[in-house]
Amino acid sequence: MPDPDLPSTAPGPDRPAVALIAGPTASGKSAVALRLAQATGGIIVNADASQVYADLSILSARPPADDLAQAPHRLFGHVDGAEDYSAVRWAREARAQIDDAHAQGRLPILVGGTGLYFDTLLHGIAPVPDIDPAIRAAVRAMPVAQSYGLLAREDPEAAQRLRPTDTTRVARALEVVRSTGRPLGQWQARREGGISGAMSVHAAVVMLPRAQLAERAALRLQTMLAQGALDEVAALTARRLPPDRPVLRALGVAELAAVLAGTMTIEAAQATILAVTRAYQKRQTTWARNRQRDWPKLAPDAIDGLGALAMLVKNENMI
Repeated sequence: MPDPDLPSTAPGPDRPAVALIAGPTASGKSAVALRLAQATGGIIVNADASQVYADLSILSARPPADDLAQAPHRLFGHVDGAEDYSAVRWAREARAQIDDAHAQGRLPILVGGTGLYFDTLLHGIAPVPDIDPAIRAAVRAMPVAQSYGLLAREDPEAAQRLRPTDTTRVARALEVVRSTGRPLGQWQARREGGISGAMSVHAAVVMLPRAQLAERAALRLQTMLAQGALDEVAALTARRLPPDRPVLRALGVAELAAVLAGTMTIEAAQATILAVTRAYQKRQTTWARNRQRDWPKLAPDAIDGLGALAMLVKNENMI
């Protein structure tokens, strides 16, 4: 059965379009989305897993006040860090924002670097039953090395797909197979509620060479530190959230928390953050190459809003 929590999205030729703009962190995709919104009167909807959190305005590089004043922005900073936010919840909220933008006759422009968010929105949600709370608590209390070892025995296909250090996804796969008796892959094969095929979808990936991405990430980190990223992390760590909260895994949080605790110098923290960011950019680029290979590639600084729209329109209904 369709998920009752998903907003209805009736297919049809008169359904307005949706724009998707993906790309690695620090690629300039937010600027492209803003130019597109200005050119079309569209509404920008966040598709970045860190930018949803109210606690991380600076460290997640949320759009500044000037950008927010130039176009409507949705799903930015609307989640408290104590919440266990997920791609499933985001997809439901994004669908509601798409419906709201369409009701206003405006183009919804979804922008972000979280490939799983786009994938869930496009292709739907696996109808996994509610997880037994006792199983969830037991699984999430395990060190990731232990849970990955158990997953390799109980759902080897999922273990092969996942990185052994991916705490959230390893725990999810293990709790699903233990609670439902069926591997996560079987549930995902029955995904439902995606927007693909229900409306015209225009998509593009903002991309730059790896060295340029790294340079932009370094410059952005300097800006974040100058704007008060350390104070932001201090406020977050003072909340003493459970260690499994996704907000604590955002880029830079662990390293700046270590600086505040006196266990890492700021110089070492910056070097580590940049190394982790480069690795993340590489994973995002690989995702785009494999999962978004049919999406046209945009250079962030060489195209205006109307040019971005023209590129997006060329990709209609290819998703």
